[in-house]
This record gives sequence, structure tokens and C-alpha cells, in this order.
Amino acid sequence: MPSTHPPAQPVPTGGAREAKRALRRTVLGLREQRSDAARAAHGTALADAALRTGPLAGVVSAGGCVAAYVGVGSEPRTLPLLDALVARGVEVLLPALRSDWSMTWGRYVARDALVAADRGLLEPAEALHGLGRADLVLLPGLAMGPDGMRLGRGGGAYDRALADASPHAPLLVVLHPEEVGLPVPAEPHDRAVDGALTVDGIVHAHRQ
Repeated sequence: MPSTHPPAQPVPTGGAREAKRALRRTVLGLREQRSDAARAAHGTALADAALRTGPLAGVVSAGGCVAAYVGVGSEPRTLPLLDALVARGVEVLLPALRSDWSMTWGRYVARDALVAADRGLLEPAEALHGLGRADLVLLPGLAMGPDGMRLGRGGGAYDRALADASPHAPLLVVLHPEEVGLPVPAEPHDRAVDGALTVDGIVHAHRQ
């Protein structure tokens, strides 16, 4: 799945930010209704689906590198997928968020090697690598529009970090199926993604 990572097409209205806030509240409210058991089961199903998809299967067969994150709170659980990738010889990079909201990246080895960080995050103990070495990037998010617009938490950390990603690395946001295809407004700093990874597989964005 080739990726050119074009810039977002901003919505020419001052209402984009408010529309994003409203959509965040809606999605987060629905996510909070899921039980811990449902989240755990979803994480296992997500790993199974991901390993069958073309882009990730290609990285696995090549022994490549995937940049990802640890799902916490109401986010889709990603640890089963991270463990499966490491078991198959894939290098997995995880972000460490600095106080200025910039990111560095460290290698994921095992769950017990993660350290608790601010905002409830789990991060690698050492973050020494750059995002540019990743062959594929898995991103957190709350929704994806049909055009690939990703709705994040509003801090902009990932939008800035993606400037260092390889232009050939597919960008996939990890979502629940019902969070794909929602109307996501874009602001000038937003970055489009190539698709969404769900328990149903990959949903490709349809960009102009």
C-alpha cells in the first residue's frame, strides 16, 4: 500500500475545532461503555486480524520495523499485537512523550520492560531511535474520515511526529469498526492517514 502522506485539506470554517471536540466526546463516551473483558477480547481479535493483512504481513515476512503504541484507558488494546510482532522477529518501536509534547522512540521488548509515564501512558525505558526507520506506523486515534482524516486527542503530538516518518511507510490508525467513515474535520496541521486497522482488517482511505 504505497503512501505519499499528502497534507490535510483544511475545513475553511472556524467550526472545525468545535466539531472535533463534539466528535471526541461522542466516541469517548461509547468507548467508556466497553467492559474490561470486552477490551481484552477485542485486543486478541485485533492482533489476529492485523497479522492477516497485507501491509503487516509484508513487514513480518521481511523482518521489518513497525512503530506502534500501547493502548491504554479506553483505547483498543494493542499489547497482544505487539507481542505477536516481536515473537515473529519484527522490531517494534514505541513512543516516549517528552514534556514539550515531542516524541522519541524506543524498542519494545516485553510488557514488563515498559515504564509508567504521565497521562497514564506506558512507554519504553529507553527511547533512542527515530521514527524514520519504521516500515509501517500504527497510530492511536478516535475516528477516521473516508478521506483519511484522523481524529486524535487534540494535542497534535502525532501530527508533528509524523514529519519524521518515511514517506513510504503506510500510516494506519487503530480503531473500532464503527469509528471508521465518520465526518472528521481537518485543520491546517492535520495529517491524513492511509487507512484504519480494525478487527475486520484494513479499511483504506479514499483520498482525492
